Amino acid sequence: MTAMTKAMVIIGAGECGGRAALALRDLGFEGPVTLVGDEPHLPYERPPLSKEAMTGEAPAIKAIASDEILAERSIRHIHSVQAVAIDRAAHVVRLSDGSALPYDKLLLATGSLPRKLPMPGLGARCVYLRTFNDAQAIRAHLRAGNRVAIVGGGFIGLELAASARKLGADVTVVEAQPRILMRGVPAEIAEIIHKQHEAEGVTILAGQGIAAIADDGAEVRIALAGGLEVVADLAIIGIGAVPVTALAAEAGLTIDNGIAVDAELRTGDPDIFAAGDCCSFPLAVYGGRRVRLEAWRNAQEQGALAARNMLGAGEAHAAVPWFWSDQYGLTLQIAGLSDEGHSVVRRDLEDGAFILFHLAGDGRLVAASGIGPGNAVARDIRLAEMLIAKRAKPAPEALGSQTVKLKSLLAA
Repeated sequence: MTAMTKAMVIIGAGECGGRAALALRDLGFEGPVTLVGDEPHLPYERPPLSKEAMTGEAPAIKAIASDEILAERSIRHIHSVQAVAIDRAAHVVRLSDGSALPYDKLLLATGSLPRKLPMPGLGARCVYLRTFNDAQAIRAHLRAGNRVAIVGGGFIGLELAASARKLGADVTVVEAQPRILMRGVPAEIAEIIHKQHEAEGVTILAGQGIAAIADDGAEVRIALAGGLEVVADLAIIGIGAVPVTALAAEAGLTIDNGIAVDAELRTGDPDIFAAGDCCSFPLAVYGGRRVRLEAWRNAQEQGALAARNMLGAGEAHAAVPWFWSDQYGLTLQIAGLSDEGHSVVRRDLEDGAFILFHLAGDGRLVAASGIGPGNAVARDIRLAEMLIAKRAKPAPEALGSQTVKLKSLLAA
């Protein structure tokens, strides 16, 4: 079969799926490309949903490609439908509108959904953020004098807290863990973000489990295990995300903290790939440790990598994880996985910014976590990312010294 007759189908029209579709055309593929999404919108970026979409004058989606570009590149975008079944033997995907799509190669970029709070008493004033429509509904409540409770002190919850304060709402963050940002963010950096939120007027209640929630339609009452009660006009729940795997599971594909793929993002079926938030994959730079990453850049990179491998490149995933978050004037950036580190070296930069370098037992640099105003840490985090990729073992005293340039360590 020639490349001209092959059909590529992508389920999931978010960052990952959208990038994969465009990449197939960039790579010269001329056969049919179909992108299927359950939302009515064009493929769009999600990071702005907790930031610009909340605080901007006229919130709009930040589209990955316009209708004109999709048409120009002959990418068929089927929106507002769901894929309901994969017939692997027939190489067909069945959609919720009753139609069927034949495929030669299939990419599952189904993303993740907000983890639900498993409690009775949640009503219409208890909401989650995943889509642009969710963002618009939340934004309608973010105004001066309104009380907003945020359940969960992770990235989404804290970014929403910052946006809500910018719009004048009274904000309380409830976190069951002993501190905010327990997952993947060093305590020293989390403490700075905690203090910044408090300085901006946010109340943070850490180490507080929820005993009960009652939403009577007019307000939400949250009873905490320690005896406190938080009363709010809106409760936003941000307690993590779960990969969307039902379609893959029903097709008999392996699920392991997401759709399990190999280093080339291929599932157990040689013609089906998975990428982005929905999949778990072996991370070469950490000895093949299987991870699942919920990150904007990972979705971009894996969308492009999946496209290359759907066309037979046979290329293994080699990127170093990278995350970022903007809150007030502060930017947090993390390269690598900090939980791989056994020791930490600090490097102070200008304007109160600093970077923590995380070293494994054998001296290898495995992560770098930085925080500071604006782009204060961006360049050094990028250099650290390159050092991690090279599996470098820089001298701790050199990492900690402001006078030793990281670029010189890279050259060494």
